[in-house]
Amino acid sequence: MAPLSSTARLARISALHPWLTVIAWVVVLVLAVAIQSIVPADLTTDVGLLNDPESQQGWALLEEHGIREERRGTETIVVRSANATIDDPEFQATVQRVTEAFRADTEVVANAANYYEITAENPDAAAELLSADRKTTIIPVTLAGSLEEATEHGVDVRELLHTQQGAAPDFTILTVGDGSLNEEVNTLSEKDIARGESIGASVAFIILIVLFGALVAAFVPLILAIISIGIAFGLVALVSQFNELSFVVTAIIPMIGLAVGIDYALFVVERYREERRRGAAKQDAIEIAGGTASRAVLFSGLTVIVALAGMFIVPTNDYRSVAIGAILVVMVAVVATLTLIPAVIALLGDKLDWPRRRKYDAETAAKQAAWDHETIHGGFWGTISRVVMGRPVISLVLAVGFLVLCALPYSNLNEGFNFASALPDELESKAAFDILDAEFSAGLISPVEIVVEGPLDDPATEGAIAALIQRLGEATTADGGPLYGSATTTRSLDNEIALISVPMNLDPDEEAATDAIGQLRNEIIPPIAASLPAGQVFTTGLSANNVDFLEVLDTYTPIVFLFVLGLSFVLLIIVFRSIVVAVKAILMNLLSVGAAYGLIVWVFQEGNLTGFFGFQQTDVIEAGLPLFMFSVLFGLSMDYHVFLLSRIREHYDRSHSNTESVAVGLQRTAKIITGAALIMVSVFGGFASASLVFIQQLGFGLGVAILLDATIVRSILVPSAMVLRGDRNRYLPSWLHWLPDLRVESQSAADSAEPMGTVAE
Repeated sequence: MAPLSSTARLARISALHPWLTVIAWVVVLVLAVAIQSIVPADLTTDVGLLNDPESQQGWALLEEHGIREERRGTETIVVRSANATIDDPEFQATVQRVTEAFRADTEVVANAANYYEITAENPDAAAELLSADRKTTIIPVTLAGSLEEATEHGVDVRELLHTQQGAAPDFTILTVGDGSLNEEVNTLSEKDIARGESIGASVAFIILIVLFGALVAAFVPLILAIISIGIAFGLVALVSQFNELSFVVTAIIPMIGLAVGIDYALFVVERYREERRRGAAKQDAIEIAGGTASRAVLFSGLTVIVALAGMFIVPTNDYRSVAIGAILVVMVAVVATLTLIPAVIALLGDKLDWPRRRKYDAETAAKQAAWDHETIHGGFWGTISRVVMGRPVISLVLAVGFLVLCALPYSNLNEGFNFASALPDELESKAAFDILDAEFSAGLISPVEIVVEGPLDDPATEGAIAALIQRLGEATTADGGPLYGSATTTRSLDNEIALISVPMNLDPDEEAATDAIGQLRNEIIPPIAASLPAGQVFTTGLSANNVDFLEVLDTYTPIVFLFVLGLSFVLLIIVFRSIVVAVKAILMNLLSVGAAYGLIVWVFQEGNLTGFFGFQQTDVIEAGLPLFMFSVLFGLSMDYHVFLLSRIREHYDRSHSNTESVAVGLQRTAKIITGAALIMVSVFGGFASASLVFIQQLGFGLGVAILLDATIVRSILVPSAMVLRGDRNRYLPSWLHWLPDLRVESQSAADSAEPMGTVAE
């Protein structure tokens, strides 16, 4: 008997000591939960750029010279009346009461001022706090502590607001800002994630019951996914103590954990049941599944990790946080599949089939062999493979044409940021933002801040500041209105730094705001900065940070693509010992990813079928989503490619018949890959039902890509392309024969399977 592969040996050891293995995993899970209780994850809502862009250089100067401490949170309170104006005593009393109530809570609020108080000192500045009809005013509030502490006070801010609203029923009192907005968005995202998990897990369970025809077997993949998610959260809590992570990791872990955890366990459990139907003893079936399906899981997990690792290249905390969370949950899921699943199978045995009672004997094995032969030559998937391989050129052209057609809308992609304007209408912060946008300027929430470095007592510096303020006043929007509001200038005590803070009459996340920052940096500031005797001019603020973020994406996206494609190419060559297979796998994955990109634009940006799906149409696709989707999808899509190609090669090593091997591989995996894909689609579809548009776009994009990949790519493109290439599919240049033979399936496991009836070449 040939020696067992490493994964088969691991499955054997786990199955021979099932209780020890299960108890070990339970202990690890309990420790992970305990870690989360003792040291909760240190998460941030900030998107940190780690390459020291201009916006961060400017802010660092403000902190260094004492103009600003670490950026504090702000709130903009809106007080509105349907009848009264700012001149009415009732209006003034309400505004003053709201201001004093917020100012009195010193643990939450550092400073607050209103129209009446500011008018006495600066009438021009006060005028900007008043709407044109004089029935709405805003109260600028600075929150206490750091920005991170401010976001934690969101609940307190909203409670203060609701108390004041109750005391003034004739007025509308709303707020939008770092505290309230983050609190509402975080609460909503937690609900979205919980609903997504519930929908995804429920639908996945139903699909598992249909696939397995058994209740007990359907529970096993769900249990593995839940354990993987729980342990991954514990590991993330530990990692965050050394490196603060973005809060987006809390959405990624359950999404990826459910998808890969269920799929990995599904493949192994079904392979075990298949071998039992062929007559293998329980222990032998576990070892065969360990040497084939588990081994495929190992290499599939490696491809996912390689693809996700590309996000570490991007110097932002959110991409790296996503990579950390996703990689950890995939690693845990892979290790659990290799060890915990064999142990659980060993304990349950044929009880996996409950409530059915199957007999695994010689008669069952004979029936299975006859069914296999019949299915290869007939049945649904046998018919599909026969049609596709009988007309490979037509099948290939139609499949590629369809995917390219789906990808075409991507040429109209408009990347940007969906700020408060894209939030659900039921949020109070959204209502406050809409009032600001309509009657004031959404840019009041986050003004453009220009930092002038240089000796302020030098006439040249004074002249540069005056010239800059003048140019800001002359700038206009597309409709001819003023682009900027009134500028305020703050000087550092050491007379070395000046801060010019000016609101834009634009939503800070609009494309026009991005263009305005570009105009500032490329046209307005350079000639003025050249006149400074010494020093520089930096543009910072939310809009400037957005521009720097987009520049990071433009710079690093090609690098990530090359990294992921390059490493995946090398890994595929080593695993399948074929340049042809590696190239085809990458091209086909790119086709499915491109089609998903195009469909996202077609649905969300162009508004097709948004009503049918219940999605929100937006002018932009969230910046960074395409790069993130590429990393995730490339890894997940490769899962199915590895499983399909491993079964094709497994049979080819016995039969040396290319056409027969493709037919057998497709038949063996089609049902299970389709079911696994439907599970992933249900998981991602559950998240696509979210209220937040970013999660909608992400869930829809991932779901539709997996669906296309498991149907069009795996059922049509792969078999038609492999038939056309024939035995050249195994081509590996002689100068690469030194590469290690790390085939997915172990030879001993492959040899144990019963040969199937031949298919004519």
